Amino acid sequence: MLDVRRMQVLRAVITSGSITAAARNLGYTPSAISQQLSTLEREAGVELLERIGRGVRPTPAGVLLSDHAETLSSELAKAEAALTELKAGRTGKLTVHYFATAGASFVPPAIAAVRREHPGIRLDLKLVEPDPMLEVEAGRADVAITVRPRQTPPADSVELVHLLDDPYRAVLPKTHPLARKRVLDLAEFAEEPWVGVDGLPGLCRDILLDACASAGFAPNIIVESEDYQTAQGFVAAGLGVGLVPELGLGTPHPGVVIRKLRHPEPIRSIHAAVASRIACQPAVRTLLDAMREASATLG
Repeated sequence: MLDVRRMQVLRAVITSGSITAAARNLGYTPSAISQQLSTLEREAGVELLERIGRGVRPTPAGVLLSDHAETLSSELAKAEAALTELKAGRTGKLTVHYFATAGASFVPPAIAAVRREHPGIRLDLKLVEPDPMLEVEAGRADVAITVRPRQTPPADSVELVHLLDDPYRAVLPKTHPLARKRVLDLAEFAEEPWVGVDGLPGLCRDILLDACASAGFAPNIIVESEDYQTAQGFVAAGLGVGLVPELGLGTPHPGVVIRKLRHPEPIRSIHAAVASRIACQPAVRTLLDAMREASATLG
């Protein structure tokens, strides 16, 4: 197999016009250059240079290899530059997983900031429920927006960055007797029929059930909904009351009222789970800063 470095020596000799000049330019002795050329000729199986007076000139095979050496040198320089960009976090792919209400609120402006400030980064975005952090732990994502707390701690390869606290709000029909109050004790819903959201087991469901347990009851869920907007429709129709996090309220249904809660106020703490291997990359820092900035404008 031909040695790329020896091919570069050959090109230096041809462009310099002599072994002595090439040795001077490359910082080698003439004998070292001659040895490199002799080895290259053995590898090629053909004569590459012929002497003319005090200098040398390339054979057709020498011209061929010299031209390819130029191409290889250029490609190697590009590869080294690309590798430097990748190691510095200025190129490459960033995989971000998120849950629905995050994707509808603070994630989009953060993604736009990354595209604007790091155009060399390819972004791979995916909606994942119920817990996107599992994707980071499994190595299928670089960053995931997740809800805490969680019973099991994250893997050692994952760093958690707090983004915001998202309080739950009571959603009632406009005609409900409790609608006249501005702040409600959670225990006031103990005897009410409930419209449930997040029917599958998950972190948000656990937060709701734990808060009700702290208030001394278990919610009587009579109808389940797969999303917060649909749940508001069921509440507006008088089927029950519900709890929805602020990020999930969107544009409230005209048939409901939204009220704050206390004793306790359920809150879901939203974090970014970041793979430790890329936590210091510039694009990741931009993403996290932009999500925190966007989160601060919510509510």
